[in-house]
Amino acid sequence: MQTEDLQVILKVARLGSITAAAANLDMHIATASAAVKRVEKILGTELFIRSTRQLRVSAAGERFLPQCEQALQLLEQARSNIIRDNEAITGEVRLAVSSDLGRNRVLPWLDEFIEQHPEVKLRINISDSTIDFYRDEIDMALRYGAPKDSGMSGFKICDVPGVLCASESYLQQFGEPEQPADLADHNGLFYQLGDILHDVWAFTDRAGHTQKIRLTGNRASNDGDLVRRWCVQGKGVAVKSCLDVSEDLLTGRLKSLLPGYQPRQSELWLVCPSRSAITPVMRVLRDHIRHQCHHILLALRQHGALHGS
Repeated sequence: MQTEDLQVILKVARLGSITAAAANLDMHIATASAAVKRVEKILGTELFIRSTRQLRVSAAGERFLPQCEQALQLLEQARSNIIRDNEAITGEVRLAVSSDLGRNRVLPWLDEFIEQHPEVKLRINISDSTIDFYRDEIDMALRYGAPKDSGMSGFKICDVPGVLCASESYLQQFGEPEQPADLADHNGLFYQLGDILHDVWAFTDRAGHTQKIRLTGNRASNDGDLVRRWCVQGKGVAVKSCLDVSEDLLTGRLKSLLPGYQPRQSELWLVCPSRSAITPVMRVLRDHIRHQCHHILLALRQHGALHGS
């Protein structure tokens, strides 16, 4: 069913005449009449009751025409949105990203994004601290975890498995754990947010059973990238987002440990302060980041680094 035919149907209903509708749409009467017949044939019913002197809408037409008009309005709105989005990829974007993911993964993605959309300007805030959109003058934030404030809005980018990892040099010296309980004999590298030290790690086996292990360790930081660097340097074991350490896993600088056990999982979200703040640039940037994350997760699975997920 073509939208042009539906537009003819609506015009005939409004003007009460195929002749008048054809004149209004600047088409031949035979073309307008054929459009009406095509729609009626598809629907299997007559939309108009015709006589030699007049034309009126049938009972079926009275039910169909309002929904038809709504459908065309929705299509027009969708078309306008696409055109607006394609035309409005411009302006300044103030984006907050976490230290580890931001420095080691997202910055190259943003460079590519700017090359594709040269009218966009970026201001980047790299920090693991909680973002205040208004105090920090941020338009959007790429963060792990869904928005906790119901007033906020955003887009889920992907699910992000965590990985327990260590360097080969560390494993050669201290051995590789075979089960979560073995981590009691290892040095934990901890992320600390404020006064909260994340030294209790949860692991879920393939049967769905979860166990929590409290580790000891001699290093902790509020900077996720520093925890990653310690891990690469052989200072201990860490639980990290697989995206944060993806390059380390794929190049062999780090090894994913405990096959069959899944550490904590998270979600990656692109968040903004309200739905009204969502812009065409944000939607295009969301799609760009989703595309990049999809390829990284696929590469990690093919590499075998996500054996516990």
